[in-house]
Amino acid sequence: MKFHWFHLMPWPDLPDDFQKKHRSVWVDVDYNLFDAERCNALYHEYLDELEFAEKVGFDGICVNEHHSNAYGLMPSPNIMAATLTRRTNRAAIVVMGNSIALYNPPLRVAEEFAMLDVLSGGRLVAGFPVGTSMDTNYAYGVPGAQLRDRYYEAHDLIMQAWHEKGVTHFNGKYNQVRYMNPWPRPIQQPNPPVWIPGGGSIETWEWCADMGYLYSYLSYSGYKRAQTIMDGFWKRMTDKGIEPNPYHAGFAQTVCVAETEAEAKELYWPHIDYFYNRCLHVYPGFADAPGYRTLRTVKAGIKSQFEQAQQNAKARLTWEGLVEQGYVVAGPPDKVVAKLNELSDNLRVGHLMVLLQMGSMPRDVAMYNTQMFAERVMPHLKDKFNDFEDKWYPKMMPAPERAVPIVQEKDQARVAVAVGGGGQ
Repeated sequence: MKFHWFHLMPWPDLPDDFQKKHRSVWVDVDYNLFDAERCNALYHEYLDELEFAEKVGFDGICVNEHHSNAYGLMPSPNIMAATLTRRTNRAAIVVMGNSIALYNPPLRVAEEFAMLDVLSGGRLVAGFPVGTSMDTNYAYGVPGAQLRDRYYEAHDLIMQAWHEKGVTHFNGKYNQVRYMNPWPRPIQQPNPPVWIPGGGSIETWEWCADMGYLYSYLSYSGYKRAQTIMDGFWKRMTDKGIEPNPYHAGFAQTVCVAETEAEAKELYWPHIDYFYNRCLHVYPGFADAPGYRTLRTVKAGIKSQFEQAQQNAKARLTWEGLVEQGYVVAGPPDKVVAKLNELSDNLRVGHLMVLLQMGSMPRDVAMYNTQMFAERVMPHLKDKFNDFEDKWYPKMMPAPERAVPIVQEKDQARVAVAVGGGGQ
């Protein structure tokens, strides 16, 4: 298995009465709750946590894109990914991802992802989410009925930009580009591995199966409630006669590791409670715009992950309820290992995105959780699925061939001498 440290970068200072006094954490969240100087410190704290995850052995570090919200402070994950390319050298840079239907033209995604792949020495994973209803339909104003058509067209433009060398043109319904000739193009040829984050739409998992892309189910309802969705994905694979390779799928799971059950609740429950009851406080009207879910998905009874999570938050689930129902995998290392074995066997996923910082969790607690997971959980699961080839992990440049950022005292001394000598 491969393990990826997934950061949402939440705003941790929403007031205790947030649910009562505010309609939504997304789209029309009160800007008076934001503090730019506080956010300056948070961004660096969150980047520290991602960099630490690489140091302790995670296979990938993940960032994502959201808009007009206090749930996640990354309107541009590419900026965060760019900073990470300079301070890390081994882990995959997993951008989960760019909401490609929102870019005009999506050529910008092809260019920026190529820059990230080059900067990182071929470590990029290119995530192409359709995007939440809150981000796409409301914050960016794309009509629900157009969203998927725009998405598929954006995908085709990006792939053409990467695959066809020289000047080409693109003449689509929503995008027309007369001269398409992006510099640079990715190190990974013909393109970086493509992961598609999904919230349960039937069309998304069918498209991943058809295109050979990794399907990553992002859900905050835990692995037990994900069974139906993942069964649908694997059935599509079986129907197409494709090998059920576990590395073809990923899943996001909240995990809290401690020495004992009691310590886990004491350390993590306040921050898990904050996440489910404030960060997921989404106005239902924003979670599912008309046309956002396709007719097939509606008929199948599959709800938007945020609509479902918001309903769960209203129920104010207890710590014990969240753990029992699999929303959170928590406890001492041996219990966490057993639960993640169950998760990976039942869902058949070879890439696990673990959420080890949630809600209002401070840096020291997130670091403790991360180190406990890396040292006492990961080693027991690393060899799982070794019989399968992972075709969805970056093909990196050999480490000795990559450029290494160097800022040393001797370089600064040379500059000082040069400047001083020029003035005499």
